[in-house]
Amino acid sequence: MTIPSLADLHALEPAQQPTYADRAAVDSAVSRLQGMPPLVFAGECDNLREKLAAVADGKAFLLQGGDCAETFDGVTAENVRNKLRVLLSMAVVLTYAASVPVVKLGRMAGQYAKPRSSDNETRDGVTLPAYRGDAVNGFAFTPETRRHDPQRLVEVYHASAATLNLTRAFVTGGYADLRQMHEWNTDFVRTSPVGQRYERIGAEIDRALAFMEACGANPDEFHTVDFHSSHEALLLEYEHAMTRIDSRTEKPYDVSGHFLWIGERTRQLDGAHVELLSKVSNPIGVKLGPTTSPDDAIALAERLDPDRIPGRLTFITRMGAGKIRDRLPELVEKVTASGVRAAWVCDPMHGNTFETENGFKTREFDDVIDEVRGFFEVHRSLGTWPGGMHVELTGDDVTECVGGGAALSAADLSHRYESVVDPRLNRAQSLELAFLVSEMLSQR
Repeated sequence: MTIPSLADLHALEPAQQPTYADRAAVDSAVSRLQGMPPLVFAGECDNLREKLAAVADGKAFLLQGGDCAETFDGVTAENVRNKLRVLLSMAVVLTYAASVPVVKLGRMAGQYAKPRSSDNETRDGVTLPAYRGDAVNGFAFTPETRRHDPQRLVEVYHASAATLNLTRAFVTGGYADLRQMHEWNTDFVRTSPVGQRYERIGAEIDRALAFMEACGANPDEFHTVDFHSSHEALLLEYEHAMTRIDSRTEKPYDVSGHFLWIGERTRQLDGAHVELLSKVSNPIGVKLGPTTSPDDAIALAERLDPDRIPGRLTFITRMGAGKIRDRLPELVEKVTASGVRAAWVCDPMHGNTFETENGFKTREFDDVIDEVRGFFEVHRSLGTWPGGMHVELTGDDVTECVGGGAALSAADLSHRYESVVDPRLNRAQSLELAFLVSEMLSQR
């Protein structure tokens, strides 16, 4: 399969791209990336695609989560460990309740660029380029920091490599052992309104593990987990440079991450992002907002998955709590009837963002839950499988989304608001979400 050139992709006038002043610097950064080793291997991508095929078939559930936008400063052992801890804890709760495998997919090791609704930002009469993620420019509001710098693409590679190395060490080196579940979350059990329920599940799992150990069963799955990386394939210079031909199959793979998705703002059928991802063999996703028609989704499936490869395509819906029950039924029904074989996943975050009177961008936890509940209701009514959820979260005790068991208010947001773009669920809210979703799964 022929990979389009960068020039061909730019000829399609792609949306949401940086504006670089020095073309020679861009060429230098791209050349360096082209010579770098893969961040992930094609065989790992194939393994994930098989797992996502089970999600599409109703035999597994996808949990995809992580930062809204990673930062270079956030690449620390503590940050990576905390994100893994909350994702693995959520996965344990979901697995136990649903009695189906949970596919674990981090929104990490590559999520350094974000689309923005405006190219510029104005403060006190000063206008500068908007912050587009550490892959493009810096967050500090100065002309030098906000300049679009292609050297940052090389820094993305190194930051992603460090994150992946840490992740692989944690999930294979004993940290992901099921027996550590209590130890991870003793403070959560002590302080959270749903902590007692978590403790109860943990105790039941401990008894089951003790029984199996007494019977002589001690499989590797109790000690390690499969964990994959994902990010939005937004910056064409980076994704194109990281696309390689696999020596086993002679097929192209984007080796910057296992799973890549196309965002709501860049899913134009004749656009550069659809063109590039139609050529790679990774499992891929597409964000679908409330304006998406069934014909739009079917046409995207024809471009991105014409051979109907199991596990190849995931539709990630982001409708908003107030629209999910109205807009999703026709979409799922007609796309399914057309023969498209995709996993359906709910992003309950991006359609529920608003700004508080005191100037914080936030989300109401009840809206997040309501969108997930609507997602499940629609699929239950159609007899289709609610395949998973895609969540912006952190393993830290931040105050960015209002509501939840701790009843965070708008006034609380200033205590620890750390996100540089969109608000994330904190650890307690993430675990509470897992409990509520586990109840929906157990009622399927």
